[in-house]
Amino acid sequence: MFLKRIIIAGAMTTLTATAAWACEIGARVSIVGNEFPAIQTVGAGAQECSGGEVTTNLTADHQKINVAGMQGNPAEYTSAIIANSSIVALMNEDVIRALDDLVAKHGQDLKKNQLITIDGKVMAVAFMANAQHLVYRKDILEEAGVEPPKTYEEMLEAAKVIREKGLVQNPIGGAYKAGWNLAQEFNNMFLGFGGTHFKEGTAEPNVNSEAGVKALEMMKALSEYMNPDFLTHDSNATNAEYRAGNVALMNMWGSRAATLTTVDGIPQEVIDGFAIAAPMTVGGGSTPASTLWWDGWTVAKNVSDAEAEATFIALTNGIRPEILSDPEIAKQAVWLIEGYEPTPAATGVFDAANMGTIPYPMLPYMGLMHTALGNELADFMQGKESAEQALADVEAAYTAAAKEKGFL
Repeated sequence: MFLKRIIIAGAMTTLTATAAWACEIGARVSIVGNEFPAIQTVGAGAQECSGGEVTTNLTADHQKINVAGMQGNPAEYTSAIIANSSIVALMNEDVIRALDDLVAKHGQDLKKNQLITIDGKVMAVAFMANAQHLVYRKDILEEAGVEPPKTYEEMLEAAKVIREKGLVQNPIGGAYKAGWNLAQEFNNMFLGFGGTHFKEGTAEPNVNSEAGVKALEMMKALSEYMNPDFLTHDSNATNAEYRAGNVALMNMWGSRAATLTTVDGIPQEVIDGFAIAAPMTVGGGSTPASTLWWDGWTVAKNVSDAEAEATFIALTNGIRPEILSDPEIAKQAVWLIEGYEPTPAATGVFDAANMGTIPYPMLPYMGLMHTALGNELADFMQGKESAEQALADVEAAYTAAAKEKGFL
């Protein structure tokens, strides 16, 4: 599995000293991407370059604006920072360029396993790996007399004890916000139950199945121990609940783990009780109910060659090995950068890789499925329709979109 290889390879290197980096660009650079700390670090590193203006728009809404922002000629954004899910939409719309010539000219310090190659062409440069895994309060679990859960069934049992003992009223947190986040939690659970999104070798949907129903039923059971407003909670809101001491157990991104308890104002008991563990399994299966990811950057197609080159140089500066000399930066992610050595905060992602977690599907029509899931599952979570009806709605919405795009 590609992600497993790049995570392990990235972990086995040691930091090598290099001469001070001089980053000179001669054209505009404009970056759009997500807003978590590792990406903020990459953006800040790009902005260190001189000779041209470098701007960043790092926002949780990046996937709503990156395609449109790269379709103009010239494109508004010269780069989108993406993951193995979101690169597909950019490729489907033909708004990013192959990077082979720029890698040859300016990518001598990039490792081979950072080069995301699709159909024989380098289309992105990866800088970190990611996965969702268990984050919990070890002090609360100890007080409740329960072990850190290894399965979602054990998470439900632990949550029941924690609530009954009056330790935390809504002990489970989850990024269940209607839309992308809710769909991703379904994807995790669905794969954990052994589901496959599409019929083998085709773009035909396959989520209205026993695995799909079981996934939704488990998600509904978990939601009974969440904040009643769980359908409004993305990763930021879920982390805020944890920081406030309102959550004892949650499935959270490894990229968030290192900085979860480092902001001001967090109660000391939350800081002291913070702990992470491997992703959980479900339904008696051995495959984690999670997905493996990489994050990386692209270069827009509809920009001048000078802007493309400046973008490549600036973002390469943002992921240079020297950034890892800062301990705070080193622990922000499972970096795929020369010299990265695993930190304690990275253990959940490494566990995900070693347990055989399935990478998020890089299929041209997976984005349409993800959108359909995000749009159609909230009614089930609110008790307005059955799991079977919700999944039938998903397949109908997906099929219509896939036919429109020519996949079916």
